[in-house]
Amino acid sequence: MAGLLDGFLELLDVLLRNRVRTVMTALSVAWGIFVLVVLLGLGRGLENNVRWMYRDDAVNSIWVYRGRRTIPYQGHPVGERLRYTNRDHELVEARVDGLEKISSRFYPPIPDSVRWQGKIVAADFRAVHPDHRYLENTLVETGRFLDEADLLEKRKVAVIGVQIVGTLFGDHPPIGEWIDIGGAMFKVVGTFRDVGGVNEESQIYLPITTAQASFAGADRVDQVMFTIDDAHMADAVAIEDEVREMLSRAHGVSPADRRAVRIRNNVEEFVRVQSIFDMLAAFVWLVGAGTVAAGIVGVSNILLVSVKERTQEIGLRKALGATPGSIVRMILAEALLLTGTAGYAGLIAGLLVVEGLRRWVPENDYIRDPDIELSTAVGALVLLVVAGCLGGLVPAWRAATLDPIVALREE
Repeated sequence: MAGLLDGFLELLDVLLRNRVRTVMTALSVAWGIFVLVVLLGLGRGLENNVRWMYRDDAVNSIWVYRGRRTIPYQGHPVGERLRYTNRDHELVEARVDGLEKISSRFYPPIPDSVRWQGKIVAADFRAVHPDHRYLENTLVETGRFLDEADLLEKRKVAVIGVQIVGTLFGDHPPIGEWIDIGGAMFKVVGTFRDVGGVNEESQIYLPITTAQASFAGADRVDQVMFTIDDAHMADAVAIEDEVREMLSRAHGVSPADRRAVRIRNNVEEFVRVQSIFDMLAAFVWLVGAGTVAAGIVGVSNILLVSVKERTQEIGLRKALGATPGSIVRMILAEALLLTGTAGYAGLIAGLLVVEGLRRWVPENDYIRDPDIELSTAVGALVLLVVAGCLGGLVPAWRAATLDPIVALREE
């Protein structure tokens, strides 16, 4: 133990002989690991923000919207808006391979308000199928969501968001109460939360068949949306093209008119965004590696200077029986002590900055919950130390190969 302590004190004494040089080199090493950690944390924050933007919709979903014709075809004029029906829903459900969940939406043409015992509250209405809860990541809080029996029997039931529950019912339990929607009475069978926030939690869901019958909707639908199982980008794009071709043929739309059948492919969008973050992560590592490499060059240079200044000392050690291996270990120990200490300080500083950003930066549209995995940070530190030791090999080898007689004569 005493020998280890003596060796450590000797290394410390060597490094402190030129404090300015040692401190500047240590700062360059610490700065490299600090920059790498902060950049990785910010990159994770950007990625978290994008994931948060997709929080409300299933990432393996495809959404089909009604567009307008931009190309005259089969006698249909330009500007005509498509009209989807229940048949389109059934067509997609029957013919798309790998389809997992499917729902259509119908927006009832009624006032944006709901009544209960004389109270009126603003609300938005969506008439949907039971699978809609999976497409919108709807979380049932009390009661239940819509089911197939509601659609088959055209039941007048409603599932309401918690924002409406609070303003319309207060502390009164809403389940089982009858509410006035567009002049028709609907029974509340469930309440829900939604990660999409206040706007989504101000919705009221109705069975699509009931709403079509109650509010002169006939068989009309406004959107068709579905999820696909084991969604890969190539498969999702193929399914998107298949659905566009299918609906274009059904509605007499030109195959080249992509604005008539409008499709939002969340699978494709999410994969592309994820690929951007993969490239960003690679860029961050490249920048961080360059900064760390600059620090390692500094370590190698300071050790070369140290070996030059200690030529006579090293020659004396070899004359007294020190082996080349012991000389190499001595120089590498200096590299290890310098890079390890400076790298650890930079790592801690970087983690503190990332944690400070996570806690105190206000909510914004760019960065959300910046973070870095501890294993990644420790791995970066280990890589730095290994690189520092490799940087010390050249000066260590130069010291080990010194001729003792020539070294003792060195001025």
